[in-house]
Amino acid sequence: MNGKQIALGLVLADFVALTAYAVWVHGYLGIFELLFASPATILASTDLLIALSLASIWMWQDAKKHGISPVPYLVVTAALGSAGPLLYLIRTVGSEAPHSVAMPARSLA
Repeated sequence: MNGKQIALGLVLADFVALTAYAVWVHGYLGIFELLFASPATILASTDLLIALSLASIWMWQDAKKHGISPVPYLVVTAALGSAGPLLYLIRTVGSEAPHSVAMPARSLA
């Protein structure tokens, strides 16, 4: 595990702990009731939906490039929000070889 994966793991652990606390206090369905309680929470919910949709599209495309199935990460994203992209990043960060930039050959003629 590299430093980036450790940092992402800490963020994930904190996020899961906060999620568990919120579910304990309000219940899973209670969280959704609160998300639509006011215009401000509707705005935040809509913003989160857009961001998670974009992250899901990115995960789908990137997972195909890595030859892995994006389905488990998309299911976690649908159920637990940002936990899905965080898990995906932990899995894929550091698994890529560094990309080298090749310069096009110039002809001297």
